[in-house]
Amino acid sequence: MALFHVQGLPIGYVAIMLALLASMGGFIFGYDTGQISDILLMDDFLLRFATCSTPGVVSTCAFSAVREGLVVALLSIGTLVGALIGAPTADFLGRRYAMSTECIVFSVGVIVQITSTNVWQQYAVGRLISGLGVGALSAAVPMYQAETAPPQIRGTLTYVTQDLSKHSQLTSDASATYQLFITFGILVAYCISIGTRYIPGSASWRIPVGIGILWALILGIGILFMPEISIHRWLAAHGRLDEAQISVARTRGLSPAEAKDHYITRHEIEEIRSRVEHEKATKAGWIDCFKSDNKTLYRTLLGMSLQSLQQLTGANYFFYYGATVFLAVGLSDSFVTQIILGAVNFVCTFGGMYVMERFGRRRPLICGGIWQSAWLFVFASAGTAVDPATHPAIGKLMIVSACMFIWGYAMTWAPGVWILIGETFPTPTRAKQGSLSTAANWTWNFLIAFFTPFISSAIDYRYGYVFAVCNLMGAVVVYLFLYESSDISLENVDMMYTDPTCKPWTSHQWAPPGYLSRQDFIEQTRAAEEHKRGGFGTPETMTGRRTPMEV
Repeated sequence: MALFHVQGLPIGYVAIMLALLASMGGFIFGYDTGQISDILLMDDFLLRFATCSTPGVVSTCAFSAVREGLVVALLSIGTLVGALIGAPTADFLGRRYAMSTECIVFSVGVIVQITSTNVWQQYAVGRLISGLGVGALSAAVPMYQAETAPPQIRGTLTYVTQDLSKHSQLTSDASATYQLFITFGILVAYCISIGTRYIPGSASWRIPVGIGILWALILGIGILFMPEISIHRWLAAHGRLDEAQISVARTRGLSPAEAKDHYITRHEIEEIRSRVEHEKATKAGWIDCFKSDNKTLYRTLLGMSLQSLQQLTGANYFFYYGATVFLAVGLSDSFVTQIILGAVNFVCTFGGMYVMERFGRRRPLICGGIWQSAWLFVFASAGTAVDPATHPAIGKLMIVSACMFIWGYAMTWAPGVWILIGETFPTPTRAKQGSLSTAANWTWNFLIAFFTPFISSAIDYRYGYVFAVCNLMGAVVVYLFLYESSDISLENVDMMYTDPTCKPWTSHQWAPPGYLSRQDFIEQTRAAEEHKRGGFGTPETMTGRRTPMEV
């Protein structure tokens, strides 16, 4: 039975439950990322794992730069490896069993962490193991969501939809539930930490770490009760179309009896069959990502650069070390400040969905880079001019600056870069170029997490100037090299990049042959979709032009 209709087509409860349950993978990612910032400041954690000049006196305990960097950053190394093996694992085990297995890996890492007593290396290795699970989930969950969600809601439900939609509009809200669950996980981690910090003994940090197993159980067990909907692609590839139609019908809230003759299932199965055949015909190897044909190398380097620059915005400086930073500016309760940052990050993600849909890709990233840079200059200048620990007003200015930075980041660079990974690359190499770009992201994630203690101890708040310049660099890279890919099909994105007359700074005006402008193309696309849904003749009879699918 269909729960509701979108664009006149039925959406079943199975599709919604699948997407929301799978988004718990994003929540796990965010929760594990957010908790470490506060845990580093908890008394029992310091007494057990830091170096104390007077044993048993917490005020004399501190982490060395190497120890703190490894405890924080080993999660990123695990995540990098997990992200690279996540897609092959999902193909080998199937999406559901892959996610359940990855939840087990994550839980093993949590158990290693909470059983640590006085050996910091054990806790760090536990984070490494958890990172393997988190990284693999970051590859499997978007793939699962993209394959199971009906096209009419896929863009709103997934993070990176890979090559499973015909129009880039379906990826324009790609930060929605998955990105939203990441930010929600960060916020929940902050809230739980502030609630347990005064509990005597090791429970203060073991409870927030151990609760992570609960989120893994919800996903790992719950997903097993969901159908392996993604198998309809496998069934179609092996000629078992009747079974594939039944599988697709479930996501539409249709009965098995309706599956064979319903126009929706017939249409989607035909698309899946065509797509599978196309993928078989256009397979490419890793070396093809670095060939100059069709600007493939250009786009590979662009994707890796954008992902690297997303990390170099400085967002994780606040997410990983925010509590330590704000404690140093003289705040009596830096935990509260972390919650404020987490709430700003969470709430503004809703705005990011609208911004990337309404204003395209280039403008938000350029404006976001400039905005973020400006507030980081304020943050660094305020902290460098005077000692914020002895000037409360300066400390408050730094908090406001950090919040305004996060506000801009959550609405532009946080969702925008991931959206571009789904729509910038050519079809034959898209998955591999996406993997290379994601690997660049996690590599810089590790470098920032590990080296921040060293850099901060050397240049203190002047570190903000480094990130400010990187944000400006990001805006320049977007202006000079990124093409505007909103509102046109993935096939036309490929055509635009290979058009020698089109430049990045004029790409927002580009339209496929046969259309007067980008706006004309958008209007004709909408007309074609409306006629396709309504079944009223053909768009050509109304417009006299070719339809977008003919271009």
